[in-house]
Amino acid sequence: MSSFSEKFMDISGRIGSQRHLVAIRDSFIAMMPITMAGSVAVLLNVFLRDIPTNMGYPDFATAMAPVININGYVYFGTIGIMALVFAFAFGYNLSLMHKVNPLAGGLVTFAAFVSTIPQSLTISTPLTEASASLISGLKDLGLTVATVDGVSSLEASQWGAIALKYAGATGLFTALFVGFLAAFVFAALTKRNIIIKMPDTVPPAVNKAFASIIPGTAAIYATSIVAYLIFVMSGMSLSDLISKYVQMPLLGLSQGLGSVILLTFLVQLFWFFGIHGHNVLAPVMDGIYVVALTENTAAYNATHSVANLPYLWTRGSFDAYAQMGGSGVTLALIIAIFLFSKREEHRAVAKLSAPMGIFNINEPVTFGIPMVLNPTFVIPWLIVPPICATIAYLATAAGLIPPVFAAVPWITPPGLYAYLATGGNIMAALVSLFNLFIAFLIWTPFVIASNKVKASE
Repeated sequence: MSSFSEKFMDISGRIGSQRHLVAIRDSFIAMMPITMAGSVAVLLNVFLRDIPTNMGYPDFATAMAPVININGYVYFGTIGIMALVFAFAFGYNLSLMHKVNPLAGGLVTFAAFVSTIPQSLTISTPLTEASASLISGLKDLGLTVATVDGVSSLEASQWGAIALKYAGATGLFTALFVGFLAAFVFAALTKRNIIIKMPDTVPPAVNKAFASIIPGTAAIYATSIVAYLIFVMSGMSLSDLISKYVQMPLLGLSQGLGSVILLTFLVQLFWFFGIHGHNVLAPVMDGIYVVALTENTAAYNATHSVANLPYLWTRGSFDAYAQMGGSGVTLALIIAIFLFSKREEHRAVAKLSAPMGIFNINEPVTFGIPMVLNPTFVIPWLIVPPICATIAYLATAAGLIPPVFAAVPWITPPGLYAYLATGGNIMAALVSLFNLFIAFLIWTPFVIASNKVKASE
């Protein structure tokens, strides 16, 4: 066990400290204020517009129209442009990693990403008598209008029109790819001193700006050339190509029950050896499941309905249904200790941990019991979250509860988290609390068994 533990910790430690993965993780964390602001806007509109309208009170939604519109502005400026925000954050963190100018690196990566986005927008509308005059007027303005099978397509703009899907969650994987390429070129040229050097009398800010001109220009041109060549060879934009052949397959794989169970189990396994499981797996959990979450948010914002959300399981689903009280559903362990434990040290830790456990902070339990390398509690520690995730997954797949579509602060108490993350669905809150009860039933026999173990052992 000792030999396995050392090897496992060495491998996981290398994974957790791999600098590119750390940059991805830190970039998603840096976006938290943006994603939370957008989610607050969506949730407010749920309670100000969607729920009152569904309950037969449309006049209330009409009265709240100014607030609803403001929430729409907030959504557009946050979740709607998430890929743009991530592009800057990722470039910033990669530049920190390479020890070059981080602000310039973030700006260059942002510009490089924008340069790869398609800049034309096609609007299709049925050709009717009402719209014929409008289409005729558009042709008079010199715009291209094509009619195929009764459907008119308008080439609205060749330059400057950016579809929201490329700037939002769909563009995250493209921002990731472009970020790696642009930051690499920028850092490589900077480190080789292929820069414009200014006299020492020049202010530092001006000196840094001039030093970034050549590396930054080269980085933006490199990504633009790659995007152009891909379009010429495939007829698809870089964003569409990555979305079709990388992002969509990965998201498809992430939606299987087996994938959800595996990731939930691995988080617990890392924690068992004293390694922060969420941090180690953040590039996977955030890079894939945050995309699913924001796609669901965008779909709900467009339709105001949970009926056709594209993804069953998102990043918030883990926290809502399989991490109540923190990793291992330790809030259930605390309750079991209060009711059945005779060990004073366990009860003391539980008393200190309970207030924080309600808000999903469980380090006092994890390291106070401790759960790390504890053979007495290893079985429930490893199996409780996967079991809870399975229950919630099946309930979502069966249509009993809607998928999670709103980001909620992870410190939100159990039950309330699921209620808010699903747009005020009471059944989702009940499933979360039911999972907490199931976890309590699983933890209880092991708490009772631990009474037979002396503290000195």
